[in-house]
Amino acid sequence: MKRRLLTVYASQLEAYRSVLKTTMSGRDIEAAALTRCAFMLTECRSNWDAGDCRAKLSEALRTNQMVWNIFQSELANPNNPLPKKLREDILSISLFIVKRILDIHACPAPEKLDAIININLSLAAGLRVKPT
Repeated sequence: MKRRLLTVYASQLEAYRSVLKTTMSGRDIEAAALTRCAFMLTECRSNWDAGDCRAKLSEALRTNQMVWNIFQSELANPNNPLPKKLREDILSISLFIVKRILDIHACPAPEKLDAIININLSLAAGLRVKPT
């Protein structure tokens, strides 16, 4: 099971890297991914009592975890061009996100989604600011 999971993440990471080579910048793609995840979670929070909410929540959490796992992989790479302190700070945030996702899986509650939504949107906004 663990080997299969690693294979899945490896293929997703490779797909992510290949997309980076298209017209969008890496920052734009990362911002779009975070925004999409925030939107999926917002939809779940807004429609918490809908009959298909649990399935959509599961998909949203899985997608969010995949995005953050990719970030973790990239940030852990010693050749990553970001400053070490910034990489460490984002890795710390990613650990919080993963713990929150596990908590939501264990005990779902709409208010628990707020922290992930806010972090995703804040980081996406920061990625959209063009460095000078």
